[in-house]
Amino acid sequence: MRKLFRFKRLRRGGRSRVGNAALFVVMIALSVLMIAPLVYSVINSFKPLDELFAYPPRFFVVRPTMENYSMLFKLVANMRVPFSRYLFNSAFITALTTVASVVIASMAAYPLAKYKLRLGWLFDLVVLTLLFNGTVLALPQYVIMARLHLINTMLVYIIPNLAAPLGLFLMKQFMERIPMPLIESARIDGATQFQIFFRIVMPQVKPAWMTLTLFTFQSVWAQQPLNMVFDENLKLLNMAFTNVIAAGISRMGPSMASAVVLMLPLIVVFLVTQSNVIETMSASGIKE
Repeated sequence: MRKLFRFKRLRRGGRSRVGNAALFVVMIALSVLMIAPLVYSVINSFKPLDELFAYPPRFFVVRPTMENYSMLFKLVANMRVPFSRYLFNSAFITALTTVASVVIASMAAYPLAKYKLRLGWLFDLVVLTLLFNGTVLALPQYVIMARLHLINTMLVYIIPNLAAPLGLFLMKQFMERIPMPLIESARIDGATQFQIFFRIVMPQVKPAWMTLTLFTFQSVWAQQPLNMVFDENLKLLNMAFTNVIAAGISRMGPSMASAVVLMLPLIVVFLVTQSNVIETMSASGIKE
C-alpha cells in the first residue's frame, strides 16, 4: 500500500514536471512569435535593396550594410527644417504630455477611488469610452481643436492625450487598494490633501503610474495628427521620416532604418517600466 501511494505521488510529480515543461515550451514559442517582428525589423534595416525585395524573402541578412541609415540621415539633413528641430519637438511634446497625463489621471482618480462621491456614473462612462477606437475620435477632435483655434499649434499634440480614459481606469483601480486609515491618519497629523496625494498616495501606486507612463509615451511618440499641423517647424520626428520615405520603393531601405530609430526610445522606456506592468494589470483586473 505504501509503495502504491509512493507510485501515485511520483506520477503526480511526473505529471507536474511534464506540465511545467509543456508550459515552458508554450511560453518560449509565444515569446519567439512576439519578438520575431521586432528582430525582423532590425535585420531588415541592415539589408541592401535587392535583399529587401528578394523572393522568397530571407529572415537573415546576407550582406549587411549601414547604407540605409546613412541615406536616411542624409535625406533628413537635406530637408528645409533641421533634424534637431524634429527631434526636439518629439522629445519635448512626448515628455510634457506624458507627465501631464499621468498627473491629471492620478488627480482625477484619487477622489473617485477614496471618497464616496455621487459620480459613479462618471466612471462608468469613462469605462464605456474604452470601447471606442481612436479613429472614431479623429473627427470630433479636429472639430474641437478648430473651434478652439488650436490648429497648426503644438497643443494639438498635447490636449487630446490628456483625457485618456485608460489612465483614469488604471489609477482608480490601483488606488482602491490603499487603506483608508492610512489617509485618515495622515489627515489627523495635519497633512493637506496635496501632501497626502503626492507623499502617500503616489508612492503607493508607483506601478500604476509607471505603466501609464509606458502607454502614454508610446501613444504620444507615435502619433500623427492628420490635417492639424501644417507648419514644418511644428512637425514631429516620425512625420519627418514619413515625408522622407514617401518617394517610392527606392527608399524602402531608409524606411526600415527609420522604423528602428523610432523604435529605440520605446524599447528604452519599456525596459525601465516593464517590471511594474504585470503588477498593475493584476491589480486593475485587466489580467483577468
